[in-house]
Amino acid sequence: MSDEALDAEVVDGVAILTLDRPEKRNALNGHLVEALHEALADAAMEDEVRVVLIRGAGRDFCSGADLAELEAIADMGIEDSLDDAQRMGDLFVGMRTLQKPVIAAVHGKALAGGAGLATACDLILAHDEAVFGYPEVHLGFVPAMVMAILRRKLGEGRAFELAAVGHRLDAVEAERIGLVNRVLTGDAAAGDPVVAFHAAALDFARDLATRPASALALTKRLLYGLDGTDFAEGIARGAEVNAIARSTEACREGVRRFLDKS
Repeated sequence: MSDEALDAEVVDGVAILTLDRPEKRNALNGHLVEALHEALADAAMEDEVRVVLIRGAGRDFCSGADLAELEAIADMGIEDSLDDAQRMGDLFVGMRTLQKPVIAAVHGKALAGGAGLATACDLILAHDEAVFGYPEVHLGFVPAMVMAILRRKLGEGRAFELAAVGHRLDAVEAERIGLVNRVLTGDAAAGDPVVAFHAAALDFARDLATRPASALALTKRLLYGLDGTDFAEGIARGAEVNAIARSTEACREGVRRFLDKS
């Protein structure tokens, strides 16, 4: 799949989705959001795809929303603004409910809606010179679409600080507070550091794609299904997933391999 806003290819079980508006620093507009919806739907249907990797073309991962389009929609009234915002929200929900891990490979800047898109992924891999931020407050705006996810990932105090202060974080600080999972530098001998980073991120995704698909799907289902549950219900859901996992062919084969080696 390829269109003027998003390029998609599958490599070794990894669906690589490249935001392809480098002249706009990959700013999110309606067309790009719809292309991401379609690409995730395709990934859900293709057995070949085990992992989804989202990255950006050019200098940055994503600079945020396309402000010209945002202003035009705002001028159309509250209902159109709500429809536009809900479509972005639907994308975040779709990423979370997709039964395959979604990884953001962030280089350059991931700001505002771009930081939100990365935050909505299951994992964030960052180039060592990447920059993250939710600076909407400086425009009188709010990082509203990502707030539910940011609060879950980082807690209330940290989420409020990032949204209310609107400062930028380098990759090391983002990893320290738990926003980023890993900072990758890639092979320095490869030449272009960004190309080396993307190669390292793809290697990570390829490795993750070797895990049994059923185990990854159940892990994601249980983790996010624990939202809003009390301790006892969480344990009960864990027991349910435990029983389901035991019955999968992947688990049975894994146990047999282990027993054969012992």
